[in-house]
Amino acid sequence: MRYVRLDTPKPLSKIGLGTWQFGSREWGYGPDYEKLAGAIVRRAVELGVTLFDTAELYGFGRSERILGAALTEARDKVTVATKIFPVLPVAAVVQQRAVASAARLGTTRIDLYQVHSPNPVVSDQNTMRGMRALQEVGLVGEVGVSNYSLRRWQVAEAALGRRVLSNQVRYSLIDRKPEDDLLPYAEQAGRLVIAYSPLAQGFLSGRYDANHPPVGAVRRANPYFLPENLERGTALIETLRQVAAAHDATPSQIALAYVLRHPNVVAIPGASTVEQVERNAAAAEIDLAEDEYAALVNAARAFRPVTGLAAVPGMLRARAGR
Repeated sequence: MRYVRLDTPKPLSKIGLGTWQFGSREWGYGPDYEKLAGAIVRRAVELGVTLFDTAELYGFGRSERILGAALTEARDKVTVATKIFPVLPVAAVVQQRAVASAARLGTTRIDLYQVHSPNPVVSDQNTMRGMRALQEVGLVGEVGVSNYSLRRWQVAEAALGRRVLSNQVRYSLIDRKPEDDLLPYAEQAGRLVIAYSPLAQGFLSGRYDANHPPVGAVRRANPYFLPENLERGTALIETLRQVAAAHDATPSQIALAYVLRHPNVVAIPGASTVEQVERNAAAAEIDLAEDEYAALVNAARAFRPVTGLAAVPGMLRARAGR
């Protein structure tokens, strides 16, 4: 395992574990997955994974409970990150919800407490006043945000009066917008970008095609998995496979290696099996050559998925099962 070179109380592994699917039926993993989740977490710890991400929204608190129970013996070694869903993120509510999350996690300190997404009405000055109070009493270590623009990230940091360590955003080979401003800022300022959906919810794994679409409500709601987009992505997946062959790796591992190439990025893929968390962890050791990186970028640029309003008819057909 490799770690980010940042001044943090505990080392942050380049590969973390995202736990959205813990306790969430919409991923389609079945009733036995909750038992398996504990084994996945314990194996991740053995492999050197030190960043575990959850949220109060995931499974309506069940993800936090499952993760907290699984980490009981490793709590001092790892960074546990959770998120407040910003329905009304005023200072008093932020403090109340942090206490509730800590209780579900079975801890007296949340290592990284994040705002799940920006609230269009409540100012960051109000939210960060609550975060600062939580830091001052020792319930929260570091503060983070999620799905923030660069400008709003900086506004939040000014409101907090100290660093907002991280910004958790969608970032993958086919979602490269963070490369425009968030990644350069993180490197320049000594901050962190946490990449969620680094495999585009499995689109980059090579497991799916137009004849073998995914199951589960989350992926079915993603326009990338429309048959037309799976067909359009064939060349990109083939490029991933070619690079993977040179490293005796899988397409998923190469897609993760692409994201991890930036020094101030960590990725938090989910895992449905112990074997999958093992493969994800191994991706941290892959070094892409310059020509391989360029080939991946060119293939990603050539991928033109149907999105937005143009994808609506296809999404409706998919939901109707036609």
